[in-house]
Amino acid sequence: MNHRDLLIALSIMAVWGLNFSVIKLGVGEADPVLVTALRFTFATVPAIFFVKRPNVKWIYLLSYGLVFTIGVWGMTTWSMDAGLSAGMASVLLQLNVFIAVILGYLFLNEPLSRAKMSGCVLAICGLALSLSVTDGTVSLAGVLLILLAALCWSIASIIIKKAATKEVFAFTVWAMLYALLPLYILAFYHSGAQQFQHTLQTWNSSLAFSVLFQAYPVTLLGYWIWNRILSKYPLSMVAPLTLLVPIFGLLGAALFYQEQVGSTKIISCLLIISGLMVGLIRPEVWSTLRLQVNVLRR
Repeated sequence: MNHRDLLIALSIMAVWGLNFSVIKLGVGEADPVLVTALRFTFATVPAIFFVKRPNVKWIYLLSYGLVFTIGVWGMTTWSMDAGLSAGMASVLLQLNVFIAVILGYLFLNEPLSRAKMSGCVLAICGLALSLSVTDGTVSLAGVLLILLAALCWSIASIIIKKAATKEVFAFTVWAMLYALLPLYILAFYHSGAQQFQHTLQTWNSSLAFSVLFQAYPVTLLGYWIWNRILSKYPLSMVAPLTLLVPIFGLLGAALFYQEQVGSTKIISCLLIISGLMVGLIRPEVWSTLRLQVNVLRR
């Protein structure tokens, strides 16, 4: 990867990692589901008028829109409202990688290598250890919600595979359109009509920054640039960069919210991130390593 593209990719990882702290900022000002609805409203309009509808069945757009907006980011935002810190949310959401591996094995007949199995074990150990954190940055409700978000992200990935579209950016924009009405209905059900009025009356710069940052740099610009990089370089070269998202997430939480990073949390995060790294190692690399070990033994 040339230096320019690498710098751009690293910038996107930083934006995606810091986004968790920005979500936390918005949750402090308004209902979490309404914050999510506003995010995707601004991300969809006016972009929808400039992006041609992809040639896929409407059921894929609808299902992906609901799972991606409500399932992934609605539950992620809600998890932080339920007591999960921005830093831990950024780390635990990465468990979607291992859930996707398991779902791919069960429903898509994708092979489950030893590396992926080992990575899953490490990540599960990290998840279990995170539940023992007692500094106020982890709550059971928050963990359950972020795990639901991770599951939905994995399901969203399967939907994209089934849709078999190369127009991923257009697919995402049009899918978000299908989800706007359900998002507002859910926000109404969650907090009632008074929440809409209260948000309008108390609208301030913090909420505006949170919503607009999530809509444009994170969603539209971030996914557009990321998809271009994915189309230009091998997945094996690009995918490991996503490991930086939880790192930037933890740094952002420590910088903006003075989130304490104790030994238990560090070990938990390292186990999860190590699991991600192990799971990304290709089978042929493991074969080469075993061969080298056998040579050394001789």
